[in-house]
Amino acid sequence: MNAPVVRELHTMEDFDTVSLLYAGIWGTEPGNGPITAEIMRALAQAGNYVAGAYEDDRLVGASVAFFGEPVGTSLHSHITGAVMGRGVGLALKLHQRQWALARELKRITWTYDPLIRRNAYFNLVKLGARPEDYLVSFYGAMDDAINGGDESDRVLTAWDLTAPPPPESFELPAGAVRGLRDHAGRPVTGTTDAETVLIDIPDDIEALRRTDPGAARAWRLALRQTLGGLLAEGARVVGLHERRSYVVRRTTPLS
Repeated sequence: MNAPVVRELHTMEDFDTVSLLYAGIWGTEPGNGPITAEIMRALAQAGNYVAGAYEDDRLVGASVAFFGEPVGTSLHSHITGAVMGRGVGLALKLHQRQWALARELKRITWTYDPLIRRNAYFNLVKLGARPEDYLVSFYGAMDDAINGGDESDRVLTAWDLTAPPPPESFELPAGAVRGLRDHAGRPVTGTTDAETVLIDIPDDIEALRRTDPGAARAWRLALRQTLGGLLAEGARVVGLHERRSYVVRRTTPLS
């Protein structure tokens, strides 16, 4: 199969098609998706980024972004949705990167649910973006097929467009501790009293929300406490270990 073709969108027909795609991805009614065609039209008219990815003229992904702070240096990617497993999401982000660089922007920010492993891997490993801030219940409770009524904790993530790509893996330093680990599908908190802390995330939080809401809620609170607490203290996420653990490093050594 050929690589997806990505292009900017400008017509109401295009935006209506994106709305239907998003409704299918998020499992909502067609008129109740995460963003309306009218808002996309307004953003595109104002010079912001609205693009779609196509396979054989069929829309398979779309992304919406707008200029953010600091003015003149940053683009905020509000929403990206794509069919999984065919490189559509990566094609969209690379197109978005080129669009931003053509406008002399230095970074792209977005939010994502830090409990979703595939998104963590895509953002941190494939792109080299890094979480900067933990946002508690950013959108409130979201009752769609992906979020399942869970509180919408998000991490604000930044992609430095001037940085070299990160290595696929790296050696953990001696003395790294596990601040949160997965034990039979449940979170178990440990110590965060070290310069490098590993924080596990569950195998499939979306399935867990359907089959064991109590366990899903426990993961939300445990990650909020550990990852959120460390980021609030000034620690930084520096990578993802074995596709399942955030690697968090303190910026100042422990005394």
